[in-house]
Amino acid sequence: MAGGFVFVVGPSGAGKDSLIAYARGAFADNAHVIFPRRVVTRPSSEFEDHDSLDETAFAQAEQEGAFALCWRAHGLGYGIPKAALDEVNSGRVAVCNISRRMVPWSRVHLPNVAVVEVTAPVDVLAARLAGRARLEDGDLVARLTRSLEVWTPVDASIVNDRTIDEAGGELVAFIAGHHKGISTGKTPMEDRLVPRFG
Repeated sequence: MAGGFVFVVGPSGAGKDSLIAYARGAFADNAHVIFPRRVVTRPSSEFEDHDSLDETAFAQAEQEGAFALCWRAHGLGYGIPKAALDEVNSGRVAVCNISRRMVPWSRVHLPNVAVVEVTAPVDVLAARLAGRARLEDGDLVARLTRSLEVWTPVDASIVNDRTIDEAGGELVAFIAGHHKGISTGKTPMEDRLVPRFG
């Protein structure tokens, strides 16, 4: 029986990677839940841990079908390795950070997709982006405005302006619930529409 995906989405500065790292630790001894590393066309940093490819290698990997899904955002290429889909097809649940623009495609083409939005008040998002201050982020105001304009139906929403244990605990509980639902054949039949914070 196929497993499924938990896709974590949300605006820049929401703390998606921090909550995913928290969940990874919580499921460290659970082989049924995996956390595939994204591939991105820029070097990893303290703010974003991923595998890196240059543009040429990324384009070749995409052409060869090396990604379960891939997209472009902010002038960069992002991909989830096809190995993640292979693991899901063998019964595992994969937790990944993806673009919200990929959610509609994912719900059609991938098995048992659940989507969690991580967000925070606008002033918190702005302060986090300013503190990160990566050159490739470009105009922070434009980036934040752009990220808040995109909305998609999600299955749960986590407001990440609290302690990591509180917000991370919500993500852990959602992942565990999705895994249990798949195991018992009780996955949701339709999206639960959750309003976005902000």
